[in-house]
Amino acid sequence: MKPPTRPDRRAFLKGSTAAAAAVFAGSAAGSALSAAAATSHAIGPRALPNNPRTQDAMPTRNLGKTGYKVGIFSLGGQAALEQPNNAEVAVPIIQRALDLGVNYCDTSSIYGGPMRWSERYYGEALKNRRNETFLATKTKERTREGSLRMIDESLKLLQTDHVDLWQLHDIGTMTDVDQIFAKGGAIEALLEMQQQGVVRYLGITGHYRPDALMEAMHRHPFDTILMALNAADPWHFSFEDKLLPLAVENQMGIIGMKIPGRGRILTSYNPPPVDVQKHMWEGMVIATQPGTLSMKEAMGYTLTRPVSTIIIGCDTIPQLEENVRIAAEFTPFTAQQMTDLAQRAQVVSKPSLFFRFYDRA
Repeated sequence: MKPPTRPDRRAFLKGSTAAAAAVFAGSAAGSALSAAAATSHAIGPRALPNNPRTQDAMPTRNLGKTGYKVGIFSLGGQAALEQPNNAEVAVPIIQRALDLGVNYCDTSSIYGGPMRWSERYYGEALKNRRNETFLATKTKERTREGSLRMIDESLKLLQTDHVDLWQLHDIGTMTDVDQIFAKGGAIEALLEMQQQGVVRYLGITGHYRPDALMEAMHRHPFDTILMALNAADPWHFSFEDKLLPLAVENQMGIIGMKIPGRGRILTSYNPPPVDVQKHMWEGMVIATQPGTLSMKEAMGYTLTRPVSTIIIGCDTIPQLEENVRIAAEFTPFTAQQMTDLAQRAQVVSKPSLFFRFYDRA
């Protein structure tokens, strides 16, 4: 099987490389709009977060029009950070990330199940270092009241009085979009909390299919988008074709996720027994072989696209340190290298994009 042939794919690759170059450079135009953007969404007198180690640790890029310079590697809130009763592992990972210059941290109200372990660990790790990182959380609720309950509990668990980014979690279908924007829908909660200074910026997230995310972007000028984007993307329900260019056009902060596809795109991946995989999630795409890319290649593929940063969850401090080192040494791939990586990822593309194959009818 080959990727679907599209006459404009080569043109988009060149265009996205050019757009990425502007993001990489943090252009003068981007800097000029930074002050205005930061002022327009300032939470009282608070300045944007500042981790003094970031500039020396890794390249930085504009987080859209927010005025924030984000390191190209950011910490995800899953992996060790969502495991129950795992504070002895999770909290040091978060603190080490800050020490290494990471200045964007991602979590969600559903990471770690009903106990919301991920937000708990972040609260413990950041209670004395809150101003060192841009903190993002999410609501999976689709109603105003449900989302207001979510943010109230998020603030308590995160041990803070504000978050820098509040996102609508996992927009996958048009039903999600219609519920969010209906009377009494979740968008009302997001706008209320922004107006009250509880949250600074608003965003959307998704990994299923591109159409619903694009519709949400047409209905509201969100500040950021968190999207699944890895080297297998061109093969199934691509986000690169239309969603990514639209986000660039809208000057959004673009955060890439699912970079290693839960490890499945990596050569180091050892597939669990089929019976084990079937019990992970109902309808899970079964992986039958290791992946085909190194972590450096997987990260580099997405970072060569016009994203602001990528988030990756980590299980250990050495894993975190390796990811930061890869980010520090990153240089963009050529168009030919990008094509080659996508071709190599084809054989494991379905397992690496397992999140696009759930039955969500």
